[in-house]
Amino acid sequence: MPQDLKTIEQRLLWLSHWMIHHANHIRPKADGIKVGGHQASSASMVSILTALYFQILRPEDRVAVKPHASPVFHAIQYLMGHQTREKMENFRGYGGVQSYPSRTKDVDDVDFSTGSVGLGVAITSFAALIQDYIQAKSWGQDQQLGRMIALVGDAELDEGNIYEALQEGWKNDLRNCWWVIDYNRQSLDGIVREGLFQRVEKIFDAFGWDVVRVKYGVLQRAAFQEPGGEKLRQWIDDCPNQLYAALTFMGGAVWRARLMDALGDQGDVTALIERRSDAELADLMENLGGNCVSTMADTFAAIDHDRPVCFLAYTIKGWGTPIAGHKDNHGGLMNKTQMAAWQEYMGVPEGQEWDRFATIADPDAFERQLQNTPFFAKGPRRFKDDIIPVPSISLSSDREISTQMAFGKILDDLSKGDSLLAERIVTTSPDVTGTTNLGPWVNRRKLFARAHQADTFKAENIPSTAKWEFAPEGQHIELGIAEMNLFLLLAAAGLSHSLFGKRLIPIGTVYDPFVARGLDALNYACYQDARFIIVGTPSGVTLAYEGGAHQSIGSPLIGMSQDGLAAFEPAFADELAVIMEWAFGYLQKDGEGDPDERTWLRDETGGSVYLRLTTNPLEQPGKRVDDDFRQGAIDGAYWMRKPGPNCEVVIAYQGAVAPEAIKAAGEIAQGRRDVGVLAVTSADRLNAGWTAAQRARAHGHDSAQAHIETLLRDVPRDCILITVIDGHPATLSWLGAVRGHQTVSHGVEHFGQTGTIADLYRHFRIDAAALVQSASELSRGRKLPRNTPA
Repeated sequence: MPQDLKTIEQRLLWLSHWMIHHANHIRPKADGIKVGGHQASSASMVSILTALYFQILRPEDRVAVKPHASPVFHAIQYLMGHQTREKMENFRGYGGVQSYPSRTKDVDDVDFSTGSVGLGVAITSFAALIQDYIQAKSWGQDQQLGRMIALVGDAELDEGNIYEALQEGWKNDLRNCWWVIDYNRQSLDGIVREGLFQRVEKIFDAFGWDVVRVKYGVLQRAAFQEPGGEKLRQWIDDCPNQLYAALTFMGGAVWRARLMDALGDQGDVTALIERRSDAELADLMENLGGNCVSTMADTFAAIDHDRPVCFLAYTIKGWGTPIAGHKDNHGGLMNKTQMAAWQEYMGVPEGQEWDRFATIADPDAFERQLQNTPFFAKGPRRFKDDIIPVPSISLSSDREISTQMAFGKILDDLSKGDSLLAERIVTTSPDVTGTTNLGPWVNRRKLFARAHQADTFKAENIPSTAKWEFAPEGQHIELGIAEMNLFLLLAAAGLSHSLFGKRLIPIGTVYDPFVARGLDALNYACYQDARFIIVGTPSGVTLAYEGGAHQSIGSPLIGMSQDGLAAFEPAFADELAVIMEWAFGYLQKDGEGDPDERTWLRDETGGSVYLRLTTNPLEQPGKRVDDDFRQGAIDGAYWMRKPGPNCEVVIAYQGAVAPEAIKAAGEIAQGRRDVGVLAVTSADRLNAGWTAAQRARAHGHDSAQAHIETLLRDVPRDCILITVIDGHPATLSWLGAVRGHQTVSHGVEHFGQTGTIADLYRHFRIDAAALVQSASELSRGRKLPRNTPA
C-alpha cells in the first residue's frame, strides 16, 4: 500500500498543478489578468490528502479542506471519476472548478465550503458537536459517528475565531475531531516566526487536545539511525525556518555545501552526507513528515480513540516542484519553461497531461484499486431527510406585547406540544439565552450535554426562573460570548440534513448589534446554504437605556444584502406568528430557482431567516385573519391603512416605530387627503422581488410585477412617501424609486445614547412629530398643526 499511495500522490501532484498551469498559461485569457491557483500551497498538502482520502477516511468522515489546497481536492475527485475534465480545464472560470471548495458551486463531494480562512477549521468542531447531539436523541441513535477533520494552513492559526472554537469545544467535551496543520512555515507575505509550533502545542494541550508532531519522514528517520544521524537531526531542528526554505529552493548541491560547512570533518555525519548524491540529499532533507505519505498514513492510523487530535505536520511549501521553498511561492506559479522540465521529471508524456492514469503501467488494475477505496465505496455522501410538517402557529394579540416576548411565547407554546417540529428544534445563544426570551423553552426542553448535569440551584432549593438541567435529550446548546461560534454552530446544525441525514431546525438568538460581530461566519453559513433562524434582539435605539454600544443601526441593511437570508422586522405579534410559521417551512425547501410570478421571489429554493425584534411592548391591532394581511406579512408589506384615490401622503414604516407611524398618519389626515400607512415587514423581500421583476421585464416578461409595485400601483404619482425605521434610513429610502414618488426617509444614522425611548425617537426624528413635520413642510398643502414638538 505505501507504494500505491506514493503513485496516487504523484498523480495528484501532477493533475492539480497542471490544472493551475493550464488556467494561467494555456487557456485563452479574455482580460489578461493572472488566474492564480496556489500551486505551492497545494503541493505542501498533497501527501496529507493522499493518506487521508485513500487510506484513512471512511464515508461517515467529513473534511474541511484548506482553501489553498482546493486544486488537490478536485484532482482527487477527477482521479476518481467524480469531476469532469471540462470543469477542470475551466478552473476558476465561469462554471468551472471553484477557487476554493464550495458546497453550492462545485459539483463534486465537498463536505464544508472553505475560503474565509479559519472558518472551515472551526466548523468541524461544531459539526462534531451536532453529530453528538443527533446521536443522543431517540430519533438519531442509529447515527454512525465519523471524524470531523480540518486541513489547516498554518497561517490560519492567526485567526481569532479558531481559539474561540477551541474553548467552546473544551466546554462541550469535544470528540471525533481532527485538525491537521500544514506547518510549511510560509505565508503570503513571508516566513512564519520561529518557535510557533511550541505555542501551538501548548494551546491545544491546554484545551484537552492530543498533539501529534509529525516532523520527520521515512527517509529522515532512517538516516537518523545511521552513524552521525543524531547530529543531522539536531542540525535540522536548529535550522531557522527561512534558511531551511531557502536551501530547499536552491537544491541538493547547496544543501551539501551548507551541511558540510556545518557538519563536515566530523567523521560519521560527514560520511552520511557523502553517501548520497545531490538529488538523494535533497530528497532526504525535504522528506519532512507532512510530505511523506507513508508517514502520514501510519500516523493517522495509529489514533485509536475519539479524543480531539491536532496533527502538527511539518511540510515544505511547493514540495516536489521547482518553486519549493521560495519565499514568493504563495502567489507564484511555475513558468512555461519550469513546467516543461517538471513534466519531463514527472514522466508525463506530451499530449497526456489530462489523462488520469498517464504514468500508470496498468491503468485498469489501478482504477479497480481506486474504486475499492473505503471512503468512496458508498458514492456521494449528500443526504436528505423528510420534510417536517409545520403546525399552525398563532398568538393572542389582545394585550401589549413586544416581538421578543412574542417570539419566546411561540417557542414556549411549541415546547408544550409533541409535534415533530418541536422535537427537531435546537436553540442556541451566546450567553444571552435569558435576555432574548429563550428561557421558557429551555426550562421545558433542557440544555444539551452528553452526560446528565443537575441544576445545583434547584437541588439546593434556591428559587430561580431558570431551570438549567443538562441532559442528552436537551434541545438547547448554550455558548459563551462569541458570536462567531454562534453562527458556526448554526451553520453546522443547518447542514445536518445533508451531512448526517437528520434534519434539525436551528434557532439562534443574539443581541442585534452583535450580528455584525459574527458577520463573516454568518456569510459563511449562508454561502454553504445552511438553514437556520437567527433572531437579532433587542434592536435599535428602542433599546434605549443600554446606550449606543448596544443599539443597532445598520443591521437591516445586513439583512437586505446577505444572500441566502430572508430578513424580517415585524412590529406586531400576529405578524411574527405568520412569519415564523412560514419560516419553518422555508428552511426546508430545496426546489429550483424559478421565481414565483406573483412576487418574483425564489421562495421554492428556501434559505435561512433573520428576525429583527424588539423588547418594547406595543398595543396590538386585534385579531386579523384576512389573506391580504397574512400573505402581505410574508411577502414583505401590507396596507395597515389603505390610501384613498386622492392620497397625498403615505407613511411606510418597518418594525418598532409602528405606533409613531400610525399616530402621525392620524394627525397628517387633518390636513392631507386619503393618507395611507404601509406596514413593511421585510424591506429585504420587497427589494428582492422588485429587482427580480425588473430583470424579468428586461428579459421580455412585460407583465412582471413585484409585490411592492402592486401595492403602490394606485398611489397617485404626486403623493409623497415618508419612510421610518429604527435603523438606517436607506433600508426604506428606495421605495420612492418603485413608482417615482418623492420620498422623505427617517431613520438612525449616528450612534445612539442612553435615554428614554421618547427621548431617542425625538432626537433621531423617528417619532410621530417628526413625521408630521416632514408631511407639513415637504408635501403640498397647508401647514399642519403640531400637537407634539418635533
